[in-house]
Amino acid sequence: MIELLVNRWAYVTFIILMVTGLYIMVASPNLVKKVIGLNLFQSAVFLFFIASAYVEGGSPPIVPPDGGGGPYVSPLPHVIVLTAIVVGVSLTAVALALIVRIYEEYGTLDEAVLREVADD
Repeated sequence: MIELLVNRWAYVTFIILMVTGLYIMVASPNLVKKVIGLNLFQSAVFLFFIASAYVEGGSPPIVPPDGGGGPYVSPLPHVIVLTAIVVGVSLTAVALALIVRIYEEYGTLDEAVLREVADD
C-alpha cells in the first residue's frame, strides 16, 4: 500500500484536492469560499489530466529524420489543460464580479441570507 502511494502520489494529491474542493463548495455558506472550492476542484482536474498523460520513457512528439524514437507523449492533454486554465480564470473573474455586485446589493455573502431575501 505504501509503495502504491509513493509511486502514484499525483493521483493521491488529485483525490485530496478534489475532495477538499468539493467539500468547500458544498459545506461553506460564503460565496467567495465556494469560488475558492471551485478553483481547488479545477486544479485537481488539471492535475489528473497531466498525471494521466505521463508516459514512462516518453519523448516529445517530434519524429526525427531517421524515423526512430520510442514512445511519444501526446500533447493533447497539455493543450486541453492550458485551455481549461484560461476558461477557469475567466470563470473566476466573472464569479467574483457577480459576488461584488451581490454584496453591494444585499450587503451579505451568506447563501442562507440571500435565499431569505430572494423569497421576500
